[in-house]
Amino acid sequence: MANDSITSQVAATIQNDSTIVEMAETIEKVKDTPISEWLPKLVDNYLVPLGLKLLVAFLILIVGRWLVKLLKNGLNRIMERRNTDASLRSFLGSLISVLLNFILIIIIISVLGINTSSLVALLASAGLAVGMALSGTLQNFAGGVIIMLFRPFKVGDYISAQGQEGVVKEIQIFNTIIQTLDNKVVTIPNGILSTGIMTNFAKEETRRVDWSFSISYGDDYDKAKTVLKRLCDEDERILKQPEVFVEIGKLNESSVDITVRAWVKTADYWGVFFSMNEKVYKTFPTEGLHLPFPQMDVHVKQ
Repeated sequence: MANDSITSQVAATIQNDSTIVEMAETIEKVKDTPISEWLPKLVDNYLVPLGLKLLVAFLILIVGRWLVKLLKNGLNRIMERRNTDASLRSFLGSLISVLLNFILIIIIISVLGINTSSLVALLASAGLAVGMALSGTLQNFAGGVIIMLFRPFKVGDYISAQGQEGVVKEIQIFNTIIQTLDNKVVTIPNGILSTGIMTNFAKEETRRVDWSFSISYGDDYDKAKTVLKRLCDEDERILKQPEVFVEIGKLNESSVDITVRAWVKTADYWGVFFSMNEKVYKTFPTEGLHLPFPQMDVHVKQ
């Protein structure tokens, strides 16, 4: 069925091409005429115009190929300046080269006088059908191109997206692979990753660590503040600027909550966070500070 359809379209194209039809009618009329009579007319009316068309088509081919190469190299230089992934540069270069060469071929066929409307319509229909069938895949492909071009994250960054957190292990054309802290491998489609909310914890060189430490009502707050600042000063991983922030954050039901904020290098974030929790737990009791727990006073009346 497909072959019959293509044959019908080719036949229709030939029938609609006035030059081919006219040439066929002329050949039919002069097949019994001496060659000396119809050969000059054939040369003047058909061969010379056809030769000119071939010459123009050849020139268009040479110039077109040069322009395609120029555009491809220019795009490649732009992507190199943006530090685009090498595999993406190669893929996009090949894709653009194929598209531009296809357009060049259509132009050359049109210059030669061949009707291209049926061919273009057939290719457009096929492209639409393929695009509808692969809509999700094409969305992921477009997302992968966007990620590699604008680089919101790179391999080795710790990100949070689509309810998942982990270290980026690989950025593919269609998916991004991350490894969670408990060693699970998660595959996230690039389509939703490029259009959804994503947090990159490794984008900046420094991060702020926040704690909330509690003391009991009646404990010496000024002493607790001094102890917390001393513990922060003793940790060389905590940056001196900006200064460590220590203030009362909340007067809770069973405790006085003290907010502590300090800046560290991104790579030291978790080490400083857990280390400070341990130091406070061990140091507060030795300084006469109590770590409160939920409690309730009950008064019984006789």
